[in-house]
Amino acid sequence: MMAWLMAGLGLVILLLAGDALVRGAVNLSLRLGVPALIVSLTIVAFGTSAPELLISIKAVMENAPGIALGNVVGSNIANILLVLGIPALLATMHTSECDSRKTYVFMLAASVLFIALAFGGTFTAWSGVILLIALALILADAFRDARAHQRAANGKDVDPEDLEGADPEMPYWRVILYLVLGLVGLPLGAGILVDNATIIARTYGVSDTVIGLTLVAVGTSLPELATTVMAALRRQADVALGNVIGSNMFNLLAIIGVASLIGPIPVDPAFLSFDLWVMLGASLLLIPFVFLGRDINRVWGLALTATYMVYVASLFG
Repeated sequence: MMAWLMAGLGLVILLLAGDALVRGAVNLSLRLGVPALIVSLTIVAFGTSAPELLISIKAVMENAPGIALGNVVGSNIANILLVLGIPALLATMHTSECDSRKTYVFMLAASVLFIALAFGGTFTAWSGVILLIALALILADAFRDARAHQRAANGKDVDPEDLEGADPEMPYWRVILYLVLGLVGLPLGAGILVDNATIIARTYGVSDTVIGLTLVAVGTSLPELATTVMAALRRQADVALGNVIGSNMFNLLAIIGVASLIGPIPVDPAFLSFDLWVMLGASLLLIPFVFLGRDINRVWGLALTATYMVYVASLFG
């Protein structure tokens, strides 16, 4: 029981620290004169993935690579089936009204590249370099698109108040406090969560891979779930779908890309025969919403959520 409580404590610290880091970094960047457009494409995107990144780095350093890889693959599965499924049970997401085809194709390409590298048996430093180069190319394309959109809007930058965590009135002492809390809390929370997740795995006789795919993955997907629920209730389907697609790309390319530079990440054969294909299959389930103009209604929400429950049951079965 104590291990579960400590894992929960580590998760709470991790999520709060990640939020603090985003708020501090966004407001510091804006005060230093960095355009809000660049902040939105880089600092916010990387900052919201900080908990997953710290978990994966800590897991590699603690010789628990199954948690690192399970966290990423499990988060991507949960993001599509659970993070889109649960909000759809509350309110229909009118995804037919948003155009996310290009970023979705990028996400599929990232998934295929990730799976191809996984069949090498181990994510090495070279694998990390390849993933990070792919991320850089996608970010460069996103920046070009954003600049084109900015020119079409008569040169207006992104409104700083529209950025997550931005507060033009925040005093400098609070900005620094947020940065310190984030930089201290992230490694602390990651360490507590990884250590106790490993204890739980050994206690119940399951692999650290399964713990990474379930407990850790769902926990680190909670921010995306909260964001998507609010977006669904506010009828902002483009935010909900874009949040999931963007998060999945960063998970595959940035997190494993950086973590594999810290140390090699061997791929459990179970990933190659089952979990990676579930991840790809879940990604393909988005085709009707991205290309065919379908809305994610309550029926779809129920189907996606039920599919996730079946997947988790199969892991423990």
